[in-house]
Amino acid sequence: MLGSLAGQADARVTSLKVWQDEIVRWRRAQTRIIAALTFCLLGAGIWHAAVTDSDSDSARAAAAPSTDPDPSNLYASVDSGPTGPARPAGFLGLSFEYSALEAYTGADPTAPDPVFVQLLRNLAPGPGQPVILRIGGNSTDTTWWPVKGISRPRGVRYALTPTWLASVRALSTAVPARLIMGVNLAAGRPRVAAAEADAFLSGIGPSYVTAYEVGNEPDVYGVFPWYTSHRIHVFARSPGYNLPAFIGELTRWQATLPDLPLAGPALAELPWLSGIPTLLAADPRLRVVTIHRYALQGCLNNPGSPSYPSIANLLSDRSSTGLTDAIAPFVAAAHAAGAQFRVDELNSAALAGCLGRAGVSNTFASALWMLDTLFNLASIGVDGVNVHSLPGAGYELFTFRQSATGWQAFVHPDYYGMLMFAQAFPAGARLLPVREPAGPVKVWATLGPDGHTRVTLINKDSRPHRIELQLPPSSAAAKLVWLRAPSADATGGVTLGGQSFGAETSTGALGAPQAQPVDQLFGSYAIELPPASAAVLTR
Repeated sequence: MLGSLAGQADARVTSLKVWQDEIVRWRRAQTRIIAALTFCLLGAGIWHAAVTDSDSDSARAAAAPSTDPDPSNLYASVDSGPTGPARPAGFLGLSFEYSALEAYTGADPTAPDPVFVQLLRNLAPGPGQPVILRIGGNSTDTTWWPVKGISRPRGVRYALTPTWLASVRALSTAVPARLIMGVNLAAGRPRVAAAEADAFLSGIGPSYVTAYEVGNEPDVYGVFPWYTSHRIHVFARSPGYNLPAFIGELTRWQATLPDLPLAGPALAELPWLSGIPTLLAADPRLRVVTIHRYALQGCLNNPGSPSYPSIANLLSDRSSTGLTDAIAPFVAAAHAAGAQFRVDELNSAALAGCLGRAGVSNTFASALWMLDTLFNLASIGVDGVNVHSLPGAGYELFTFRQSATGWQAFVHPDYYGMLMFAQAFPAGARLLPVREPAGPVKVWATLGPDGHTRVTLINKDSRPHRIELQLPPSSAAAKLVWLRAPSADATGGVTLGGQSFGAETSTGALGAPQAQPVDQLFGSYAIELPPASAAVLTR
């Protein structure tokens, strides 16, 4: 009996698949017929214009469109069975430098910048969802908490104060936020790191500080100088500094730190990741493996290199799928050892002091790259991502100013990409299998805990595309929310759901999105994607 029922169920599923395939074939045929008729009509008009005035400029102008007819047609389908784990709360966070944080919070610890607070809250919509903030970066190893009886290390340029701690506590309370705090490893003094960690715990509070990250990019301590004195480069470690040496130091350091989980090694490159099992076995307190990823190299001057900071390179698969695929085996290794894996510093282009590239990192192309890359990272099981922002950098997410009337912010394009991701892949949602065409149009789908299916379409091409999207048949209404800008290289004029933060925002909040209804034919949707645009279909 059970076998018979199972057979009937399989037959119904097969019939449904066949029916869906028939719908897609019908829509393809319909599209070809319309394209053929359009071509014929255009051709007739062109012939008539050529006969009437073969030498006129207007005739040549009328003929020009025939060389580039309707947008190319693409086909994608979404299956109904979710794959992978649910997206964890706190997946999407930000990363800030110690010495730059007050540019965002303001100097008054009793009143953190409310626009900044709201922009952070936007990334974790829903009650009780914390935003994970990582405070560190290069400033991790150039910062200290002054310790009585210890002279300031030569490489330290920034001293923490009780006012700074109070500002971070106020920010964490207002958002709410949970913090990964970097502690100084480059100075080579465990007491310096321990003093920092103790200050964080007492000045910010154990309810906000969730982990310590020991050092920043120790795998390049022997490559890039820690500081320069009298034109002499001083390195934090010798050129032979390696993973075993780091593990030995981490073991000594963690014995002096308060009993909280550790994150690390905050790597710049991939080679040390092959030692994840050894690293995790050596220090059971290390619960979050961290690495930094940038799509392009901001200092590169060879336009022929695929790492050269250009819009074309940023929108290439190498900068999104390639960036993700390179770390996928290490994500699996961390999970197998019972640890999380977090990309706690991510952005478009940086290398050794080149903080992004103007004309690339601050354009709408960065929003499309950000949206696609976040989905790619989620698809390989990364537990969280912290997008790095630094005042004055090409990849800065927002620029603030304070006046007599309060705080105002200009929101850069890549933040819009983060915001669309947060809406398209809410906490608790799971990815759905997608069959998509090869090329610059990317398709991602999620099933949310609210029961809604959300399909994200990203056109990273300079041409428009018409996409035939097949979903399992449903009577539910569907709507589209668009992410748009005047062009891929635009640095302003970005809208999400028809709403914009504009040239300045004094609230950090967008209005209610304008959703466009979408008609379907048995679960098939025909959507025209303009060049350099993205949309989320919700059903």
